[in-house]
Parts: sequence; C-alpha cells; structure tokens
Amino acid sequence: MAVLLWSLLSMTPLQADDKAGVETSTSGDHPKIENKADDGKRPELRDDHPERYTVVPGDTLWDIASKFLKSPWMWPKIWKVNTKTVRNPHLIYPGDVILLRWVGGDPVIDIVRGGATKAGDTTTPGTTPGAGGEDSPIIRHRPTTLRTDRLSPRIRIEGLETAIPTIPPGAIDAFLTRPRIVTRRQLRKAGYITVGLDNRLILGNGSEFYARGFGDKKLGDDDYFYIFRRGKPLRGGKGARSRRVLAYESVYLGEAQLVEGGDPAKLIVTKVKQEILPTDRLLISPKYVSLAYYFPRAPARKVKGSVIHALNSVSEIGTYTVVVIDLGTKHGMEVGNVLQVKRHVGRRRDPVKKKLYRIPDEQSGIIMLFRVYKKVSYALVMSATQPIRLNDTVVTP
Repeated sequence: MAVLLWSLLSMTPLQADDKAGVETSTSGDHPKIENKADDGKRPELRDDHPERYTVVPGDTLWDIASKFLKSPWMWPKIWKVNTKTVRNPHLIYPGDVILLRWVGGDPVIDIVRGGATKAGDTTTPGTTPGAGGEDSPIIRHRPTTLRTDRLSPRIRIEGLETAIPTIPPGAIDAFLTRPRIVTRRQLRKAGYITVGLDNRLILGNGSEFYARGFGDKKLGDDDYFYIFRRGKPLRGGKGARSRRVLAYESVYLGEAQLVEGGDPAKLIVTKVKQEILPTDRLLISPKYVSLAYYFPRAPARKVKGSVIHALNSVSEIGTYTVVVIDLGTKHGMEVGNVLQVKRHVGRRRDPVKKKLYRIPDEQSGIIMLFRVYKKVSYALVMSATQPIRLNDTVVTP
C-alpha cells in the first residue's frame, strides 16, 4: 500500500479531538467526487489542452486540472472514471495516464492506472504520452522522550508510489501542524500555565511547570501540547466590517509534554519559540492527521464572504498565500470548495454628469478551502491576477 508518512514531531491542535475539547474542523480526509453545484455551466477546455497526460511526482490535482480546463474547479464535471475497473478511482498516482475522451459531444476524463509503466510504453512522464491503492495517507505523530529536542516536520515516502495531493503540501503543512488561529470554543477548552517549578515565571527548554484548565479530560503519558498566547481578534461577517469576533490569532510559543496528570497537571517544555509565561494557553495535539485528498469544486450554493486575515500578515496577498475567510460550515462550506476573489474598486466621479457612480468589483484571484470551521476557514490562494487585499470579497465562481 502506497502511504505518505509525514513524521510529525510537532502536531496540530486544530484537528477535531474530543479529548482536547478542540472545535471540529474538516480537512477533507475523503475525496468528494461529485459536484453538488449543478449550475448548468459546461466546462470549457483550454485551447492548448493535451489529449493525454502522464502524471509525474510533484504534480498536484490542481496542476493537472489546469492543463485541461479553463476553470480547474469544474474537474468533477468531466471526471468519469470506471469504478469497476479502476481501484481507488478518486486517487491519481505518478505513472497514471490521464485520457481525454468525448461522450455525446461532452469532454470526459478517464485514467489508465500506471499506464506509463506498461510494457512497450516509452512515454516520458510529465509530457503528452503516446499510449498507454490505497487509503488516504496519514500524518503520524511519533512521540519523543522527555527532554529530547523535537525535529521539524519531514516527509518520508513508503511504498512504490504515492497518490498526488490536491494542492502542494508544502504550502499548507505549517497550517496543519501549528495553531495559527483559535476559536472561542478552543480558548474555553484550552488549559493554561499556572507556575513553573520553584516558582519560576519564565519558562525555557526543559522547564517543568504546572497547568490547569483541562477539566475532566483524561490526559495520557504520551500527550503533547502546543503552547500559545491569544492574539488579535479576527472580525468578520457582513462586508468584513462587522465588529463580531469570529476567531483569534494564535501566537505560537512552543511545545510541551505531559509528565504527570491530575489537577494541576505537570508538564515539561520540549521546545521554545518565544518567552513562555504563566496564563499562556495549552492545546493538546492529536496523534494522527490525515493528508487530505479531495476534488476542487464550486460550493453547492451561492455564497459571499470576505478575506479577514492573511497568515503571513502581509497587506497584499499573492499565489500560495494562506488566508482566513469569514465563511465556514455554518455557511455550507466544505474542504475543496473554490471561491472567486473580487477586489472592491469603489466609486468614481462621472466626468460628464459630475456624480459618483459605483465601479463593479474586479476579479483578483481564486482560492481553495483546505480547512473549514464553523464560522471561518483556511484557504490557499491558487492564482492571483492582481494582489489580493484584506476585506476583498469572496464569492461562488
């Protein structure tokens, strides 16, 4: 079985974890093949589309869809793989051959599993070829012993081949392995540092400390925690100018491991990024995080929201930047949903009538959701025709 094993010695509290009291988020553990938004729009092929394409390592589903379609999020509408003859038809592997066929005048996509490795096939992978399974990978948490420095996340490939991801993992892995935003519910359920041993107030690597606030959750000896501090509130809602708080920035401070349960619990600092103080918060890390596979697609209904935060705190946002929008499961959002970003141009004075008139918003980019909460979502900018800004509108394409 082809398995992509991310040895994460730093894990994310942003996955659903009942023991940790973390608010549920979806991260697309299973692909969504059908497109619920049957809006009647027909996919348009690119003028330079290939008839066949051999998948190579490093490809993403978005890359491949972009080779065939002008609107890559319409991929589910042309995906017509025979589920009786192709195992795990929702996954695409290096060496597979993507075939463009026509059925009743409409384009459809099929695959030849491992087509580039068949006898007599001399196609160069990654080019237009001549002729020619497995479960979702798991990001595994491998705990270290006490007082041992933890390594940065790394990728290890096991098996002969690995299914290609929807979007580049390197663009989002930091947002799967560290808390960048926290919800009110997460804050209510988070533990907090009370004091270090010997009444130490500033904690460093190897410092032991006491913590409370875990409620009746049963903590295990192999539990790890992220230490963070609540940052600025993220406000959104109608027009992103509402004063309603949807979530908070999370200031990452370091990591800790449980030494002894109870109230207070005893922990030890295993990694320090910034100064750690009493009242700083703790969220438990789940042991497994799935690397998601899903089809890019438009939402099932018309939605309108706003970009409320850029994770790198930049004023102008470009391709492969992670942003937060003020739409979530409450608004029907799902992992893999693609939204169009529109830039608010504003009003201009008519040179003849001397009155102000409104200029329509201009499209500035495309984003794809990769983690969805109740009221907010993480999204990756897939393309940007001009810089995207905070408060830009996001809508169903």
